[in-house]
Amino acid sequence: MLYIFDMGNVIIDIDFNRVFAVWSKLSGVPLASIKKNFTAGEVFKLHERGNITDIEFAEEINSELGMNLSFEQFAEGWQAIFIAVRPEVIDIMNKLREQGHRVVVLSNTNRLHHDYWPEHYPEIAASADFLYLSQDLGMRKPDPELFKYVLESEDVEAQDAIFFDDLQTNVDVALSVGMKAVHVVDKNTIIDYFKDYDFSLPVEE
Repeated sequence: MLYIFDMGNVIIDIDFNRVFAVWSKLSGVPLASIKKNFTAGEVFKLHERGNITDIEFAEEINSELGMNLSFEQFAEGWQAIFIAVRPEVIDIMNKLREQGHRVVVLSNTNRLHHDYWPEHYPEIAASADFLYLSQDLGMRKPDPELFKYVLESEDVEAQDAIFFDDLQTNVDVALSVGMKAVHVVDKNTIIDYFKDYDFSLPVEE
């Protein structure tokens, strides 16, 4: 089997409110205003596909939110999104690999975050056979072509892949291309999914 894990709120807890709080403190723009005006719009999507630079992204978001942050201040807030890895998920990923399954990460992320999390949370990459990251591929979830690309790259049929993601939209697209998929609604979802799984059984060839 191919096990595909999203990253944010699946392997690692994230919270955009932490970003907004830092930006508000550093810029003097009211927190309520930042929360109201921030959207995962076209600029956000361009950044996640690697179509614009980190500096261009920071400039656009600064403008949209009425902030005047330096790039370093902007980045400080942007990196505050990360809270901590979910060790129980890391453990499951490692056990699946030990059993002979293929385990990969499929994440909508960006260069600015990629400059941060691999250094601070090295166990993510260490627990996966490969990282499929949106900014490297020029595609982002929920694009069906991204899911097809992962299947083709792994040389796996859709029915032999299972995908875990915290967004129902992404889960729905994975299902539409023939994958199994699980909507991760909280920290217990993945634990519950594998609670009756016997990690001691050998993988059938």
